[in-house]
Amino acid sequence: MPPTSSYSPNDMTIQTNKIITEPQDSYQAILMQLLEDISQIRDKIVGNADNRLLAFAQYYRAGVYTKSATNLAHYLALRQFDLRHLQTRLSQAGLSSLGRAEASVLSTLDAVIDMLQRATNRHYKPTGKNPSEFGFTRGQQLLEQHTVELFGPYYEKSKAHVMVTLASDAAWNYNLIGALLNKGMTCARINCAHDDAIIWQAMIRNVRRAEVEMGRPCRILMDLAGHKIRTGEIRLGPPVHHIKIKKNALGQTLLPGRLMLINDQQGLHEENGNDTVQLRVTIPEATFKLLRVGHCLAFKDARGKERHLVVESPIADYAWLVYCDEGSYLVSGCDMALFRQIPQPDDQPLQTFKLGEFNGKPEEIRVFKDELLLLTTEAQVGAPAEYDDKGKPLKPAQIACTLSSAITKLRKGQPVWIDDGKVGAVVEKVNTESALLKVTQVRSSGVTLKGDKGINFPDTDLNLPTLSDKDLIDLDFACIHADLIGFSFVESLADMERLIDELAKRSATDLPIIAKIETNKAVKNLPEIILGTIGRHSLGIMIARGDLAVELGSARLAEIQEEMLWLCEAAHVPVIWATQVLESIAKKGTKSRPEFTDAAMAVRAECVMLNKGPYILDALEALINVMIRMQEHQHKKFPRLRALHW
Repeated sequence: MPPTSSYSPNDMTIQTNKIITEPQDSYQAILMQLLEDISQIRDKIVGNADNRLLAFAQYYRAGVYTKSATNLAHYLALRQFDLRHLQTRLSQAGLSSLGRAEASVLSTLDAVIDMLQRATNRHYKPTGKNPSEFGFTRGQQLLEQHTVELFGPYYEKSKAHVMVTLASDAAWNYNLIGALLNKGMTCARINCAHDDAIIWQAMIRNVRRAEVEMGRPCRILMDLAGHKIRTGEIRLGPPVHHIKIKKNALGQTLLPGRLMLINDQQGLHEENGNDTVQLRVTIPEATFKLLRVGHCLAFKDARGKERHLVVESPIADYAWLVYCDEGSYLVSGCDMALFRQIPQPDDQPLQTFKLGEFNGKPEEIRVFKDELLLLTTEAQVGAPAEYDDKGKPLKPAQIACTLSSAITKLRKGQPVWIDDGKVGAVVEKVNTESALLKVTQVRSSGVTLKGDKGINFPDTDLNLPTLSDKDLIDLDFACIHADLIGFSFVESLADMERLIDELAKRSATDLPIIAKIETNKAVKNLPEIILGTIGRHSLGIMIARGDLAVELGSARLAEIQEEMLWLCEAAHVPVIWATQVLESIAKKGTKSRPEFTDAAMAVRAECVMLNKGPYILDALEALINVMIRMQEHQHKKFPRLRALHW
């Protein structure tokens, strides 16, 4: 007599004690029991999936669900079971396990059922088509089709898609864009949290030009900033700017200090400082009109040393890029003289003028474990801690939060994370103006707090609107110029509906959305976000691992990113693997073995994102190399078993 069924339709589990080992159990009985269990599971999956899909019928034309939506519902129903011991039993029987069923759940089950029927019933005659005919392969085809629709053709003969976040210098450095395309960038990301529409337009112009001249297509993603809660301004020091340069071991200049000179009639349109341009400062309009490439601006720095700024190139009709080959301390409002070239002793200037005023650098706020930190409203400026003559603290360091309303929503004991988790703290006290935090996690040498760094409140419900006023303005630009729109801090299907409605208002319903999953709430709502979207709008998912690590913790993130990859594969939705991929190379030019392992894991996503940095070309080349190598060994979770050459 065959053993009783191990399938329990009530508790949705597979019993743990049904691995058949008794000698009297024939191999035939084992297969028959497997057939019964899997058939019952299949029936339960279909019923549960149908019930789940009913809630989303309004989002599909005439209520007809796509293959991708149906498969995702089947996968969600399948993963309600504990399948671990069923997997073991299938392996013992020499059959394929269900561990690679994501792309086509029912076809995978049907293929196993068909094989068990053939093995246990010699009179069995299959009816209809081969159950695997439109199975695993069809699911993969749909995923690849959606990937090409989002990101365009693959890089050369590989299956690699790499997205690169553009730094500001991509606006005026056309050669950089060309080099990125040549090395494998297939999608350029513009972060709307930085720069402005004029800089974005220049970036896009360079990308489009490179596409035509090099014959390499490149999609453009414009990433809405969202309600990125950041640290506020910090009290400023003296108005002197240190122009920094990089030299090699021989003292030769590798990277000069660059400044941007702005026509004072235009005014400064962005805060000072970014990766390439160290300072933006105004000059008189009359002087601005005289500037030409190669001209020189002579001045004395704060130490009385003679220094020169050389005019490098125009950036826009209101801005010129200049560089300095020597380190110097530029004083706000100092006297300057314009020459046609670096002046000789008897040369007369074309014009003398005063440099525009600019602010000093923020003071340093450094915090250590167990210290107190005051989180204030945006109206207050950050400042370092104050101590008496004996080193006893008189006043804790303070830093502002750009979302002042968040302060009053905090509660004692709730966690607060600053600067991508570099500083962890818990709330000690709260009033209407500030929250007193105790630093609980920080490296032993302490961390310097800076302005414009992210703040996360993982356990606090802030009730923010889906799109900020800035997002709506940026969306006007993106709907005209972008190929993809990045949706930051999406947390629910209602959020997706708001963005879809805004796109419709701008006649941009065909603009695909990349939903960035950055919070614990977004992770929990991911199935409904996908099921409520894919029937009416093109969708991709970005796993924003930086914010997720803060929200969930690094250990939980390692688990969640796997689950998100499986879920998206079941929905045939392309995934972007983002945050800190090969970051040591991109930012410092140094190689890190753990980062290469991480990059190798990223090959299971459809696209990998690199952040900007001075060595971005090296990082891109390394990533493409790793991806091509790993694709020979593995596709998604499926080992390809390429021959090993020892």
